[in-house]
Amino acid sequence: MASTPAELFGFLDRLEIPYSTVPHPPLFTVEQSRALRGTIPGGHTKNLFLKDKSGAYFLVVASEDAVIDLKGLHRVLGAKGRFSFGSANDLWELLGVEPGSVTPFAVINDTARKVAVVLDSAMLAHELLNYHPLVNTMTTSISRAGLMTFLKTCGHEPRVEAISEPALAPTL
Repeated sequence: MASTPAELFGFLDRLEIPYSTVPHPPLFTVEQSRALRGTIPGGHTKNLFLKDKSGAYFLVVASEDAVIDLKGLHRVLGAKGRFSFGSANDLWELLGVEPGSVTPFAVINDTARKVAVVLDSAMLAHELLNYHPLVNTMTTSISRAGLMTFLKTCGHEPRVEAISEPALAPTL
């Protein structure tokens, strides 16, 4: 059974990991998040739930403006063949969240450890990071160190990889 945000917050409290959470209307895309987040400080992110040709699952977490070459990412991560997006059913079965709520916090539900967590090294330049706390009606801010402690305590040693390119500046 999937954890609730309250259970996630209780887990973070037991680990003594500081966090703050802001409620908001449901957000499904980075664009919606930018419009409604207000003044939440820190790095804002996007999360990709991917599956390779052999059926291995990856949760790729990067800054919201990161440019990721999905066609070549499998080579960087040593996956078997190109990635496709994992299905909504697989997302629910493995991580206990619905599309639009993908988050590294969802590994609290991956007790079988079937999903590899990959953090983009550029995202980790931010001391404070923001993710949905299992639902897309809130944003939770957590320190970089707090995120790492959470992931490791859940049995997911994250891979830190340089997987993004800097966002392209608009041309004039």
